[in-house]
Amino acid sequence: MPVSTEELKPLRTTPPVLSNQNRVELYYYMRLTRECDNAILRLYKQGKMVGGAYTGKGNEATAVGSAFALKKHDYIFPLHRDLGAHLVKGQSLRNIFLQLLGRGNSFTGGRDGTAHYADPSLKIYGNVSHLAAMIPVAVGVALASRMRKEHAVVMSYIGDGGSSLGEFHEGMNMAAVMKLPFVLIIENNQYAYSTPTSKQFAAQRLSDRALGYGVPGITIDGTDVVKVYEACRKAVDRARMGGGPSLIETITMRMHGHSASDDASYVPKRMVEDWERKDPISRFEKILTNDRVLNETVMLQMNKKISAAIEDAVQFALESPYPQGGDGAGGVYST
Repeated sequence: MPVSTEELKPLRTTPPVLSNQNRVELYYYMRLTRECDNAILRLYKQGKMVGGAYTGKGNEATAVGSAFALKKHDYIFPLHRDLGAHLVKGQSLRNIFLQLLGRGNSFTGGRDGTAHYADPSLKIYGNVSHLAAMIPVAVGVALASRMRKEHAVVMSYIGDGGSSLGEFHEGMNMAAVMKLPFVLIIENNQYAYSTPTSKQFAAQRLSDRALGYGVPGITIDGTDVVKVYEACRKAVDRARMGGGPSLIETITMRMHGHSASDDASYVPKRMVEDWERKDPISRFEKILTNDRVLNETVMLQMNKKISAAIEDAVQFALESPYPQGGDGAGGVYST
């Protein structure tokens, strides 16, 4: 029996076996993420966004499946391609577009127009441009959480490029030695900006590094949302029970350039075509349709719900005020 999108409610448990409603919810969040990204690109091309525009096309299964394994009181440190994780964690579309359009009532008061924000109420601590620098901070939060006896898990993300920096190794080593409740996901999307993985590291798999830290490491198909969820749930459960950190490498493909201004002409066209056939949303939609969990009625209902929600959020953000000039210096220096 197909599940109506009207019945979808935010996940508060992490079941070992996903129900049909859980699977439709995963699909819904991936679709919502993709359509949000499409809206972001439209706004950028219309000149309504200042700065860079980043999308996660091809990475939806990793972002959504990983965050789906968390509980409400867990922490996430997502990257700029992890919009799906923000949404699963409960972030509103209005807040997202206020931030992207640099409005005065956004999280950063219009001082930033990307995912560089924090929302402590949802335990979301967005990325800084020096992505690997997030890892030691996330590990520190894991230590603080344990000291506070919150029984929370911290999930952080890094790209294949960022995994080559010192903060990656320092953070993982500290988390391993102290057995902190920490899960690090390496989003291996084939390119660190324009540098292919073949020129970044000599290891066959980035997850092999886990052995050196004495923690579990696994490499999975990052376009399979169910596999991502299952691997992350096991790692989260292990961390919550005091077993320490895990390293999870998801193999994906960055289907757009580094940002909207990058045409990705350095990526072989054949490679892009091969990964297009592995589109995480299309493949999961086919599975759910074959299992008779999805049908045209449910998908039409979902399309209307997503379109209306994005239209409302974009319009709300466009009609919101820009920050006042005199507010520009606020929050910049410590008093």
